[in-house]
Amino acid sequence: MKHIEFQDKNGSFIIHDPENYSGLYLPLAGEKGLKSSITPNLGGDSKTDQNHFLLEPVSIENLHNNRNTRNFWCQVYKNTEAGDTALSGADPKLLGCWSVCGNSAEQEFQKFTDKQDESTLEAGFMWQKISRKSQKYGLQAEVTSFVTISGDMEVEYVEITNISEKKVEIVPTGAIPVYGRSADNLRDHRHVTSLLHRIRTTDYGVEVTPVLSFDERGHQKNNTTYFVYGSDENGEKPESFYPTVEEFIGEGGTFLNPEAVRINKPGKPSGTELQGKEAVGGIRFSRKTLKPRETAGYILLCGIADAGEQQFPRKENTDKKAIDPAKASKWIESLTSGCRTRSQVRNMLEEVKEHWIRKVNVAFETGSEDADNYLKWICFQPILRRIYGCSFLPYHDYGKGGRGWRDLWQDCLALLIMEPSEVRQMIIDNYGGVRIDGTNATIIGSGQGEFIADRNNITRVWMDHSFWPFVTTKLYLDQTGDLDVLFEKIPYFKDLQSKRGTAHDEEWNSSYGNLQKTDANEIYHGTVLEHILLQNLCAFFDVGDHNEMCLHGADWNDALDMAWEKGESVAFTCAYAGNLKDIAYVLREIESVQGINRIELAEEMECLFACGKQLYENPEKKQKVLKQYTDLSAHNLSGNKVVLSLKMVCSNLEEKADWLVENIRKNEWIQDGDKGWFNGYYDNHGRKVEYSAVSDETDNKAGAECNTRMMLTGQVFAVMSGTATEEQIQAICRSADAYLYDRKAGGYRLNTDFKEEKFDLGRMFGFAYGEKENGAVFSHMAVMYANALYKTGHAKEGYKVLQTLLDTAMDFERSKMYPGIPEYFDNQGRGLYAYLTGAASWYMLTMITEVFGVKGQLGDMVIAPALMPEQYDQEGKASLKIEFAGRKFSIHIFNREKKEWNKVQIKEAFCDGTLLSAEGGRQARLKRSEIEKLTLEKVHEINIILN
Repeated sequence: MKHIEFQDKNGSFIIHDPENYSGLYLPLAGEKGLKSSITPNLGGDSKTDQNHFLLEPVSIENLHNNRNTRNFWCQVYKNTEAGDTALSGADPKLLGCWSVCGNSAEQEFQKFTDKQDESTLEAGFMWQKISRKSQKYGLQAEVTSFVTISGDMEVEYVEITNISEKKVEIVPTGAIPVYGRSADNLRDHRHVTSLLHRIRTTDYGVEVTPVLSFDERGHQKNNTTYFVYGSDENGEKPESFYPTVEEFIGEGGTFLNPEAVRINKPGKPSGTELQGKEAVGGIRFSRKTLKPRETAGYILLCGIADAGEQQFPRKENTDKKAIDPAKASKWIESLTSGCRTRSQVRNMLEEVKEHWIRKVNVAFETGSEDADNYLKWICFQPILRRIYGCSFLPYHDYGKGGRGWRDLWQDCLALLIMEPSEVRQMIIDNYGGVRIDGTNATIIGSGQGEFIADRNNITRVWMDHSFWPFVTTKLYLDQTGDLDVLFEKIPYFKDLQSKRGTAHDEEWNSSYGNLQKTDANEIYHGTVLEHILLQNLCAFFDVGDHNEMCLHGADWNDALDMAWEKGESVAFTCAYAGNLKDIAYVLREIESVQGINRIELAEEMECLFACGKQLYENPEKKQKVLKQYTDLSAHNLSGNKVVLSLKMVCSNLEEKADWLVENIRKNEWIQDGDKGWFNGYYDNHGRKVEYSAVSDETDNKAGAECNTRMMLTGQVFAVMSGTATEEQIQAICRSADAYLYDRKAGGYRLNTDFKEEKFDLGRMFGFAYGEKENGAVFSHMAVMYANALYKTGHAKEGYKVLQTLLDTAMDFERSKMYPGIPEYFDNQGRGLYAYLTGAASWYMLTMITEVFGVKGQLGDMVIAPALMPEQYDQEGKASLKIEFAGRKFSIHIFNREKKEWNKVQIKEAFCDGTLLSAEGGRQARLKRSEIEKLTLEKVHEINIILN
């Protein structure tokens, strides 16, 4: 690759002159605590949550502003034996001031004129090292950045080397501005909140403890201390400090040309206390003379000690009572003392590298080392979203932290592959967010299974939310065979919302609590299975005028948010049809495997099993059934149960699913010559959103330009759910290639250009076409399109989707992003919204379960590869390393002649030399009972020979 050069098989890479590209940033975080972002110039920010930012919050649009961020300076002096003359400054010996990360006014100018510096970035999971050489000053610097595994602090380790033939005299000065407050204060009370700052210098650094916190929680006594500490590589204390912005930059100065560095201004001693100023961790070290080839090291540590958060303190404050600043200072001293020397930092760095490499316990070998390394980063992305939520990185400047309901479940897909031991309880806990009307909480707490009532009484219902939990649960069942999880009992979430967002429960108040109760004032518990049935059955009856499911506030596409009254989502009606069929399949397996033939449900739910064609074909009758149920469950439940036979339940679900499929095939298919696709939506005027320019459906085009309208989402779920027939799938593929595929932009667009600000459907049509949800190559839905195609036997078409996305991301000149898959690509193929996207979970899942074909089937491992010839190496081998059922496997697929996936069958399959059954030549099976006999420590070899 031209620009990104991988250094190993664990994703570590190098980029030369990375500051020449805008918008690059890397996440740095621990398992808990600090969540940082960092650019090649050490820009970015650091925080623990919305109300505790160590560094000033940034978004992508001010990420290029390097003024108010991390920096490290060297005042460079003429050595007495050198014959140089002074270049600048009041001191005749001062040659100049050099920023080791390129953040100086001089370097900014030279970058585009007479470039004096050369830089290289090396990075891996949760660490980066920037190397910079200065021809002018004869110095080289390396700055290594990472956050400790515990998340207690961010570390910058700076090494300065004299690469000239003369002695060089330097005065090193580190500077990390301390924002120290809520992101809300970036504009709201910015100056007033600085008046709250109490700043003190210690032997090793600067601490900032605001008296109060001003944020959405109100004015509260603050117990949070923000700190910047420093030492040289031998653990020696700094010489002095610049604890305030005005002290550091001086009158008329800037962070790119600070007075403290420019004129060799004396700093403040340890023990200085200041109030009411903007703070900076300015740390001046002793003057140092470097001989040729000599290196000196310096360490900067910064973090947040917060008595009110999980991060701090761990040992001394288990009850989380208020801690005075002196005690916090003692804790900071204890923490930083373990990272004060070069050897300590290097040991910590190795621990960080090993920790995150170990976390990404999936590896691919597909004949391209570059592609395999990109896939490593894609597998790392779900871990990042678990840590960062959907906020707290520069592109993700929306929300105030945490993840949404959809994110909870889709992230579990990847965790099932990488951290399966944690997922069972996660699934159980997450079902606790379901309301008794089949909707769910939309405010997700920071703890697992923690859901919060909507403080603003805003009615928000995303109609797709009930679809995702069973998708994840089914993968869990297939991976583990753990059918018992369906009978775990859990409560329901309760708040003011009622009747699927159409009403408020006026009898509810905060004293009731957030758990659904019965008439006897007891918390009601239902099984996981009951939650699943409730979600999907309520959705079935929640229909609009066209008998498709109501769109409500939006579906997966949050920007389809302006059709509450008459909007309908055909796309997710397809999806729910697939769910109903799959639920019935699982229930039949329960009866077959466990002999269970009855289930117990809430008495109120019985009406949801109403059936018959006459009912299904009448939207008003279906709405009445839903009203009957939501009226019965509007406040409390009776607490009574009804017992239903599994046979009846399965037949009922299958009947509903079959009717949905036939209704959509009959009423939503759009024919366009040899092409065709499904209409995916109805707008708020009750009109079909999609149509062909050559169709006669002119009533749908009133007031709009007559152009073909096609959206990818409706096709994805029609194919994935089995709604689309084989002929229809082929027609959809032709249509997608004709109307949505754009190689330059990175693949399949989300929709065609409607050429209309369609505010009767959603805000997305206010976006520029080709950006975000309005017609961009949106990775999430594109990957799901690939997944659906693979599932239905269209691997070649699915491969085209996946590979185009990967090729675009890997083309650094176009994507201009670090390895991984972005949320979307813009019209020029630039990757936007890096790291935090559900596309990564689906890409990883598709590669494993469909491309390599390694998937669970109620606990068994089944392997049915669908690799393309170009995905094998020169010897015709492709490999996957993965964990399954707590065992480690290295799976090798051999296709010596590199024939097409559908032109070969499994000739032989072995696990550790033992022959496996090759069922019909299409798939090999390793039974659960055999897997459980395998040792835990060993990596077990599976070889699949294709012929």
